Amino acid sequence: MCGIWALFGSDDCLSVQCLSAMKIAHRGPDAFRFENVNGYTNCCFGFHRLAVVDPLFGMQPLRVRKYPYLWLCYNGEIYNHKALQERFEFEYQTNVDGEVILHLYDKGGIEQTISMLDGVFAFILLDTANKKVFLGRDTYGVRPLFKAMTEDGFLAVCSEAKGLISLKHSSAPFLKVEPFLPGHYEVLDLKPNGKVASVEMVKYHHCTDEPLHALYDSVEKLFPGFELETVKSNLRILFDNAIRKRLMTDRRIGCLLSGGLDSSLVAASLLKQLKEAQVQYPLQTFAIGMEDSPDLLAARKVANYIGSEHHEVLFNSEEGIQALDEVIFSLETYDITTVRASVGMYLISKYIRKNTDSVVIFSGEGSDELTQGYIYFHKAPSPEKAEEESERLLKELYLFDVLRADRTTAAHGLELRVPFLDHRFSSYYLSLPPEMRIPKNGIEKHLLRETFEDSNLLPKEILWRPKEAFSDGITSVKNSWFKILQDYVEHQVDDAMMATAAQRFPFNTPQTKEGYYYRQIFERHYPGRADWLTHYWMPKWINATDPSARTLSHYKSVAEA
Repeated sequence: MCGIWALFGSDDCLSVQCLSAMKIAHRGPDAFRFENVNGYTNCCFGFHRLAVVDPLFGMQPLRVRKYPYLWLCYNGEIYNHKALQERFEFEYQTNVDGEVILHLYDKGGIEQTISMLDGVFAFILLDTANKKVFLGRDTYGVRPLFKAMTEDGFLAVCSEAKGLISLKHSSAPFLKVEPFLPGHYEVLDLKPNGKVASVEMVKYHHCTDEPLHALYDSVEKLFPGFELETVKSNLRILFDNAIRKRLMTDRRIGCLLSGGLDSSLVAASLLKQLKEAQVQYPLQTFAIGMEDSPDLLAARKVANYIGSEHHEVLFNSEEGIQALDEVIFSLETYDITTVRASVGMYLISKYIRKNTDSVVIFSGEGSDELTQGYIYFHKAPSPEKAEEESERLLKELYLFDVLRADRTTAAHGLELRVPFLDHRFSSYYLSLPPEMRIPKNGIEKHLLRETFEDSNLLPKEILWRPKEAFSDGITSVKNSWFKILQDYVEHQVDDAMMATAAQRFPFNTPQTKEGYYYRQIFERHYPGRADWLTHYWMPKWINATDPSARTLSHYKSVAEA
């Protein structure tokens, strides 16, 4: 996890412009480099490093003797870099996983390069010999990337939008900044004056397609057909593989553990594999909540069962509310459910950074979207409609859960790893017949639960624990985080303010006082940037006015049973 930043064709002083790169220093607390491009005085790279692999030669922009004309700045992990090296007999100059991008590009061009990468990434690749710039981002947007480009060819790219909004350019007093779309790459021509022109934007991978790199990986052969036992066996193989490949690091591994199904499966599988790899330190697991929260109790049960070194982080309503401003600044969004769920994750990341040496943090993100884990999936009109919704949620992850997971951890210099969004695991899961994936017997994620039923990875009551709204699991049913927030904003936003909400915020007008409060904070940090969020996250197939699962009738019956 690092911070990348680059400018092409800047008409302002670079030493002034590079101050913007310091806005993302939190992403790479270990080192910083700022480098001009030879022959282009108005082009430069900035890089903040979190040293996770190859502490000696891992600085960027990455350049190797064999390709002096290639410059690479990337944020991410390429899990199959060694397999590709062996397959194509690449001669690596460093131990940096991203070096494979340079060799693949030289061998087969950008389309083949990006399709062969098994991992999470956002990159800027400059080829001064062929006068090209390439931008690319992984399938789900697990690693963030933003860009700003003017009509006269000034291009600015950064891991987070906050590193771009203060940039100056003569032809654009207000620089339009937008997220770079996941699963895409862009080709740009580099002109002699350092400016660029976009040639094409290409969608190279859809989440339902088996990735090209599957041809070269070492996963044992999957069994054909959709018999339940066959499917369960294949899912176990792919999930184990998703965890195993993510052990690639020189830093200590930890795991977020809410006590829900997803994080518990990740923690249990991770601990098992760390033991098999004979890692010398105990796995640290981390749970957060207020006194007596369901999550804390469940996480404690899982930690005792699997034998992790467990940390519980307690916070009170005042600390949660005080963190809202910092959280919204870090997130760069005002989406209601994202902000609510981010507070706990932000505070636990702060604790991990301050009190432990765990840096690479595993978590269960992406499972709800992939395995139809949200409670409103019980209301899906058909398995096909549920399938459509699952794919829509995965496509929009970069605006919501993946954004939350990246920014709350990166704010404290941690690197998040999300095995449920593994290319092989997710594309296989999405290839299963729609009726296999829907909730069954009133239980969401039924297939995932029964896949691990006989594995002894988890206690039965955790494996079959119903879904908690994340922002509620960290508190208690009697006084939920949802209710604490409602009570607080009631005193911060009055009815007169709500009456003029549409005039003040014509785009994505907040419909609730909580939404108004978050929007106010967002506009203070990022005035005029509301279009970064295309729409609010909301459940489907019900007349919801609030995204919290707590407002759903199905959830009430579970919570109050």
